Amino acid sequence: MKTDNITQSAFFALLRSGLWEKGTALPPDAPIDFSALYKLAEEQSVTGLVAAGLQLSHYSGMPEDIASKLADEVRHMSVRNRMMNYFISVIVEQMRQNGIRPLLLKGQGIAQCYEKPKLRASGDIDLLLQGGDYEKAKKLLMPMAESVEQEAASVKHLGLSISPWLVELHGSIRSTLSRRIDREMDAIQACMFSGTGSRVWDTGANEVQLPSPDEDIVYVFVHILQHYYRGGIGLRQLCDWSRLVWTYRDGIDRTLLESRLKSMRLDVEWRAFAAFAVELLGMPAEAMPLYEPKPSLKRKADRIKSFIMEVGNFGYNRDMSYYSSRPFLVRKLISFGQRVADLCRHARTFPLGALRFFPFIVFNGLRSAAHGEG
Repeated sequence: MKTDNITQSAFFALLRSGLWEKGTALPPDAPIDFSALYKLAEEQSVTGLVAAGLQLSHYSGMPEDIASKLADEVRHMSVRNRMMNYFISVIVEQMRQNGIRPLLLKGQGIAQCYEKPKLRASGDIDLLLQGGDYEKAKKLLMPMAESVEQEAASVKHLGLSISPWLVELHGSIRSTLSRRIDREMDAIQACMFSGTGSRVWDTGANEVQLPSPDEDIVYVFVHILQHYYRGGIGLRQLCDWSRLVWTYRDGIDRTLLESRLKSMRLDVEWRAFAAFAVELLGMPAEAMPLYEPKPSLKRKADRIKSFIMEVGNFGYNRDMSYYSSRPFLVRKLISFGQRVADLCRHARTFPLGALRFFPFIVFNGLRSAAHGEG
């Protein structure tokens, strides 16, 4: 979505304010297009944070209809989060009683890193299973589902609609970006299930296992890159990553982190996204590992911002009407063309990364098409 610079600056000011629970001042006479600002918050799935920022700013110039929409959104978000937390506690307990040990990825687990978890827009429920637990979980949950998506067997992924939630089962956290990255992610997944690689979230009704901070910040970052290179990422995911790093800033093993990033050859990408988090999201610089205040990294962060604002959260702004009106092979060709255009654009920011990941992205796309996945 295109917005004027004044409106976009106001949006980021309110987002930073809500993200870190710090007040901000909006110019009382600035020509802010609040309809566009609300639309932008909606597109990026950060309406709760923008609403919190607006409240902290004590700004009184927002039109009543927009303020009412934001208030309604926050109320709905709070109820949905409470319902989802309860559902997660129930489904995880059912899985445990059947000898299945799930790990909750992203989502409601990371929401607990926010000052006010209820203001984070909830999404899907992602459960990671190790070894034979993936097949056990499928057998347990499929009879409960109203609908089941086409399984991506090549990456061990299955989506199930258990009203009103989408539950995604994962047998792997591989990135489909490169073999080098996937080898490291396999090792990180093994660590998650080793006994020391997890942490606990007490939902109030049950305890839910989450990845430990050292594993989680790498997994979430690689997941961000996966979507960044393969179609689009949103500000909510970058807010999640920033809050995760901030919450565990004093306990992060920075030597291990740097070693893993270098092993995957992702240290350049990390430093650019670290600059984004500090320069644009207001992350305290001292809390972000490997952050460097370099003009070159600031330029990379600005290019990342331009891409995010253009394509929207997970490609929200892209015209996807062809997906329901075109044959399978035509859809794949159009999607392939988008990937090529994106990778050419990303080459300006990460030239080595774009060239390195392109063959693997194409290979996995062809493999998925051959298996009828997607």
